[in-house]
Amino acid sequence: MATINNPENFISGSMKNVTEVYRVQILLAYFLSRINQLCTPNQLTEIATGEGIVNYFDYTAAISAMLENGTIEVAEIEGTEYYRLTEKGKSGAESFKKQVEKSLRDKIYASGLRLFAQLKSEMDISFDVTPEGSGFNVGCRYIDGDMTLMDINLYAPDEDQANFIKSKIKMNPTDFYCRVIDYIIENEEYVPSVAEGEDMMLF
Repeated sequence: MATINNPENFISGSMKNVTEVYRVQILLAYFLSRINQLCTPNQLTEIATGEGIVNYFDYTAAISAMLENGTIEVAEIEGTEYYRLTEKGKSGAESFKKQVEKSLRDKIYASGLRLFAQLKSEMDISFDVTPEGSGFNVGCRYIDGDMTLMDINLYAPDEDQANFIKSKIKMNPTDFYCRVIDYIIENEEYVPSVAEGEDMMLF
């Protein structure tokens, strides 16, 4: 593997005076190396710019430069295009990562983890909203691999409320599942208090 001794070689000639774009290139290369997962162009754009970590114009300039200088390449897998870090990119990411502050490196990595966790959740959960009597039934099935973790049906009086229930669960299905399990574990048999018993005797 070739070692990059000069950070100027990590960027294209046309970008050598653009310090911020250069730092964005290092940040993106670091992220792709650390996350160890292929990213589509749309996913990487969302991760880098969606939370304001990187300015969109700096991001697009950095991506163009990285494609030009060979630190990333476009790989097509099963009809979908992904950005993939090259050996040059991996070497540069490791050699120059400290030129970008750790807080930014941690922030983009966390942003990527959140996005991929959300995508996985969306893939693992399915909904079925169907008419039921005078209202609607919201079927929710949560799967992890070959195992069905939860298969639950909830009733809503109308379609708007059914879709609202669906959207709320979809926002964070893992948290919803954990809350259901916690409630089941903590649920106890109802035992009337002495005061309630006395009130009932009055009637």
